[in-house]
Amino acid sequence: MRRPSWLSGRRCADPWLYLPPLDLRSLTIEELRECVARQGEPPFRAEQVFRWLHGPGPGGVGSVRALDAVSNVPRSLREALLAEAPLQPIRLDGAVTAADGTRKFRFRTHDGCAIESVLIPDDKPERAKLTLCLSCQAGCAWGCTFCATATLGFGRHLSAGEMVEQLYWGMESAGCKPSNVVFMGMGEPLHNLDPVERALRIFEHPWGAGLSPRRLTISTAGVVPGIDALAKIQPAPNLAISLNATTDEVRDRLMPINRHWNIAALLAAARRFPLAHHRRITFEYVLLAGVNDSDMDAARLPRLLRGIPSKVNIIPYNPVPGLPFERPSAQRALAFQNAIRLADIPVYIRTSRGSDAAAACGQLAARADEPLLPCELAALAKTGRAS
Repeated sequence: MRRPSWLSGRRCADPWLYLPPLDLRSLTIEELRECVARQGEPPFRAEQVFRWLHGPGPGGVGSVRALDAVSNVPRSLREALLAEAPLQPIRLDGAVTAADGTRKFRFRTHDGCAIESVLIPDDKPERAKLTLCLSCQAGCAWGCTFCATATLGFGRHLSAGEMVEQLYWGMESAGCKPSNVVFMGMGEPLHNLDPVERALRIFEHPWGAGLSPRRLTISTAGVVPGIDALAKIQPAPNLAISLNATTDEVRDRLMPINRHWNIAALLAAARRFPLAHHRRITFEYVLLAGVNDSDMDAARLPRLLRGIPSKVNIIPYNPVPGLPFERPSAQRALAFQNAIRLADIPVYIRTSRGSDAAAACGQLAARADEPLLPCELAALAKTGRAS
């Protein structure tokens, strides 16, 4: 394995070659059973270990930090499992809270990567909904020109265990299970599909968080082979596609991935994606002033989506220092929404959340060398998780 670019500060030449580290929290229950069988232990030992790693415990769901605490599993088995797949926990490196209640966490992986996740309360408190946005990679390889994460380059893929731990940190901080988990943080989920699929299976397992697939969403910039692979997962999570343009010329400039799979290829994959009754594909459209927010764009978008059960999330740009894009006016965003609504497509303007907490993807990790004065760190330290 090559030296990761996050150590050298250079963009990775071939990110497809990087493999995430193997750790015990990444193993599915079936894989744990195989590990236990190789040690000559009965199958019920796998359930014991899995429940310790992912189920409710003294410190919350998935709170065990070392197998030394697993007193009902033989020491020889614990040592054998850790030799094969050691625990490689992430640690909290800082947290900030925005005025609207959005909480953003910066973590460090065992090898020093800065990653982040965000807890986002609903903008209508009476609905009592909470969304966790997590990362699947350290940095990103696809170079979207408006994205803060893209400025970091690609570090490495995260393991399923590192994604799972982000969920457990979020649950511990919130004191409850999130209503929705979205893979919309740092990285491209379909570029790291095997660990993402593992994480989905662990999230859904009744011995762990027990999340419904309908509460899990994978967002992609447009990795067409990955969309086709995701379609084979049963039950399938929700699919969100970051479209952000209505012509290949503009999308090529905004999202270099479009030069691999253009809009026509991407929408063909969306049409192939199997959807259960009443389910829709979400198309995310980051609205950039003077770039993709014209009346012509608003007229073209419904024509592109014709025949696809879909909804559109308009996301007025959250400005990133150093990037040459601006947020459109509220009037322009509303006019764009109304034009799409006339085509009988569900369309929503997503309220910007956490802008005073560097909530745009990658902004907090980009400040990886800056110490934070974390709002939640002291409280989390009381649980032993912040050590």
